[in-house]
Amino acid sequence: MSILVINSGSTSVKYKLFADDETEVKQGVLENIKDHLTALKLILRQIGDLRDLTAVGHRVVHGGPNFFQPLAISEKNLAELEKFSYLAPLHNPYNLAGIKAAIEYLPQAGQVAVFDTAFYRDLPAAAKNYALPAELTEKYQIHRYGFHGISHKFALLESARLLNKPVDKINLITCHLGGGSSITAVKNGAPIDTSMGATPLEGLVMMTRAGDLDPGIIFELLRALPGEINQEKTDQLYDLLNQRSGIKGLTGINDYQKFLAGVSSGQAGANSAFDLLINRLVKYIGAYWTLLEGRAEALVFTGRIGAGNPLTRNTVKKKIKCLGELPVFAVKANEELMIMREVKSILS
Repeated sequence: MSILVINSGSTSVKYKLFADDETEVKQGVLENIKDHLTALKLILRQIGDLRDLTAVGHRVVHGGPNFFQPLAISEKNLAELEKFSYLAPLHNPYNLAGIKAAIEYLPQAGQVAVFDTAFYRDLPAAAKNYALPAELTEKYQIHRYGFHGISHKFALLESARLLNKPVDKINLITCHLGGGSSITAVKNGAPIDTSMGATPLEGLVMMTRAGDLDPGIIFELLRALPGEINQEKTDQLYDLLNQRSGIKGLTGINDYQKFLAGVSSGQAGANSAFDLLINRLVKYIGAYWTLLEGRAEALVFTGRIGAGNPLTRNTVKKKIKCLGELPVFAVKANEELMIMREVKSILS
């Protein structure tokens, strides 16, 4: 038995093929794709023999209010999933395009969706709810869903292994730092708070996302942008906050390694942006340390940035000396392996 995992984005598709014992057989990434059908066709050519393929696992960012467990895809629930694409318009439509391509080219294999939001299904109400009128939050299912759950869960399992402790006995603060970034407090193996909310826009300063923002600023920006308030104008604001803010908005740089090079060389704009990013991150770490009553057993960095260049985590370590000798782990993210495990769980 083998399982193919596909992580399908807007302009790229990452894939990994696993044997039943979790051995990675092949992996790759296609950049600058034209369409997902063509991309999958090229991936299948690269892989070759797939006679023992049992299932294809797909990362889906947002499961909406209805989907929390790994989901065997059917025509009916795929249509239901499409209804929630507005909750993550930069991700879900492309995740679902990958599923549709796999259904067409690999009809013999089961298709399984694994959701980034699933890890946070049982967030405590105090962390999950917004202070909005209850009739609106109930009608429109407005609450904090959380994201990067696949990565945070993998970091949890790896940290439990490193600490040689049962997963359900472990308390952690996990930081997924990449193009999008989030931080999660884990108590007894379950998340009790996380920085992203109803959408991936809330929380930390990210590469192109603003993160936490006074909602009043949104009204000011709507008034400041030219033209009447209409769909086009709100789309412009959405794009501003998601694609043209964060580090890119502050510095004009849209590559974290180039950004860190600017920090290391003393570029004023890069240094002030880095200070803002670190300040927000440290504030969340301190808050989650308090939520965990000072009993966090490790601070875990994952994601391309978190487990990559050490400048970010080393700067954080210097800022949190008040937390004592808290172990700091750098766990290389492997969302594809986590998805493979979730797919195996549904097959069994």
